[in-house]
Amino acid sequence: MSSHISNERPAADKVLADIADYALDYWIESELAYSTARACLIDTLGCGLEALEYPACTKLLGPIVPGTTVPNGARHNQIGRAHV
Repeated sequence: MSSHISNERPAADKVLADIADYALDYWIESELAYSTARACLIDTLGCGLEALEYPACTKLLGPIVPGTTVPNGARHNQIGRAHV
């Protein structure tokens, strides 16, 4: 026995739709908000790049299963990654 499975996407939950509308439609006019976001981004990038100096951090960037290869997987040229 088999039953019909629809491939039509159901409507999004109201909460999810409200969050998406807020993210798309809200207009930020505060220069302080942009300045704070810029500082957070630069700090995050700096911390990430600094973490590459520590083996305990760089080993987290590798495959979960040692020796794993994905022959046709996506190849990313990421800083600090020695895995292909």
